[in-house]
Amino acid sequence: MRATIQLCTYNRATLLERVLEGCFEQTADPSAYEVVVVNDGSTDATPDVLERARRRAPCAFTAIDQTNAGLATARNAGIAASQGERIIFIDDDVLPTPVFVEEHLRSHAADPGAIVRGAVINTESFDALPPPIWAPKDYSGNYFWTSNVSVPLAVMRQIGGFNESFAEYGWEDIDVGLRLRFRGVKSLFNRRAVAFHYKPRPRRQNVDGMVRQARAQARTAVRLAELHPHWRTYLATGDTTAQRLLHKWLRGIKAARGFDSMLGDGPPDQPLTGPQLWAARRLAADAYFDELERARANRP
Repeated sequence: MRATIQLCTYNRATLLERVLEGCFEQTADPSAYEVVVVNDGSTDATPDVLERARRRAPCAFTAIDQTNAGLATARNAGIAASQGERIIFIDDDVLPTPVFVEEHLRSHAADPGAIVRGAVINTESFDALPPPIWAPKDYSGNYFWTSNVSVPLAVMRQIGGFNESFAEYGWEDIDVGLRLRFRGVKSLFNRRAVAFHYKPRPRRQNVDGMVRQARAQARTAVRLAELHPHWRTYLATGDTTAQRLLHKWLRGIKAARGFDSMLGDGPPDQPLTGPQLWAARRLAADAYFDELERARANRP
């Protein structure tokens, strides 16, 4: 087996069905790759989606069910079940293009020991996809980002997989990337290994969730810094003196009240306008840095 597409899912049955279709509609020979899905305790129709996938899969297909334990634990369950020489990580809201596996394998043939980062193009709908052509506006500086990345399976096992102390949202893949970087593993970019990332415009009802997620990400940022007290960590997480002081000043002048007022009133399912989206992101940033200060202060 040359490759494994590995993904984890939680309560995204509708998206998952389309993502699995993309995984199965590859130009690579079906005998060359497999798909391994970990269902992290979903309570929606995910089991039905996985059963339909079992029946139609043209390649080897493995579905693992576990009690909800978080992404790092789910990733490790997927790694343990994988058989491919290379493991390609995607998320349950990432739709691979037909040449996806083929392009990852082509890059690995040129440099077998490397990380291969594929191109990620954001889209608001899987039904109206943009051209599968990477452009500089889609650039990400991440060294290892599980929306679209592959690495030799043996290397992932050598480093112990994902760190399961990242029980909340955020940074578990950056931790892996730092460990791989510090081991001297090269990271390559293949702009033809394209995947579409489902990023719908947030609605009013999503704002509270954005804020909660930002606070969780701040707590895991502190965990990342404990593991990797390095300048790359501080830049990635925003945990720098300048940024903390700026956001402390913004909290001091109650800037969040102004951001909140920009959201106004309206139906919960109404998409945010451009200015409202800006304000929602500022609210999330305010919550992130507020929680970052709390988490730093509560470190042992």
